[in-house]
Amino acid sequence: MKRQQTTSWAMPVVTVIAVAASIVAAFFGSGALGGTAVSEAAGGWLSTSATPLAPGGGAFRIWSVIYLGLAGYAIWQLSAGARASSRQRALRPWAMLSAALNAAWIWMVQLDLLAGSVVVILALLAVLIRMLLLLRDSQPRSWAELILSDGTFGLYLGWVCVATVANIAGWLGSLGATTFTGWILAVYGVLAVAAAVGIATARYTQGRLAVGLALSWGLLWIAAGRFSGEFESAATAWGAVAAGIAVLVATVLIRIRSRRPLGPA
Repeated sequence: MKRQQTTSWAMPVVTVIAVAASIVAAFFGSGALGGTAVSEAAGGWLSTSATPLAPGGGAFRIWSVIYLGLAGYAIWQLSAGARASSRQRALRPWAMLSAALNAAWIWMVQLDLLAGSVVVILALLAVLIRMLLLLRDSQPRSWAELILSDGTFGLYLGWVCVATVANIAGWLGSLGATTFTGWILAVYGVLAVAAAVGIATARYTQGRLAVGLALSWGLLWIAAGRFSGEFESAATAWGAVAAGIAVLVATVLIRIRSRRPLGPA
């Protein structure tokens, strides 16, 4: 029975299918396969200039890295070693679910269902947090696993933290709450919470780099978006810069102090 469990192809193949569907949906959502670009769908509320918390356009380049990592992970987890790994058996259903939710989010946006997209991205965030807990409690056994599993889903989580903030801001904007008296203070509050989450995550994971890198990347691109455009605000921009640097520096320092090896166990 144990041998059948460790060598089963069922879940690995289903995971490949889910990841492939997510990548195809991403191409559709980019406009490459006839869909409407995410920045133009849903009334444009997820564009780079829609709200004070929208990241600048360059931020979304991280998706190319994440999708490349997901494709690599999907292929790698078909290997005999990955199929026999108890770590990957625990992770695989969540990886499959994260891919399915990502595709569902793209379709929600394509259908102009902003409220639904918020629900889906919150579910995706919860799944990625669960994956972080699983990854934290065990160590990768190879460089391939470290990069394709820990690295990919760490970047995925860090970016989705920022994307969730932008998504909620876009939804609230569609309800008429783009700006209000004291909005800069509200943005400061959101940025402070994001920085606190990033630092707390770094402490919890003993400085795993991927989450902090992606989160700081997103925060710094929020800053880039506020140095010009409709919601130009030097105060907001520098606040986002401070938040991004705080997460990055804290992650690196915690990693150094933890004395954890950079490579696999």
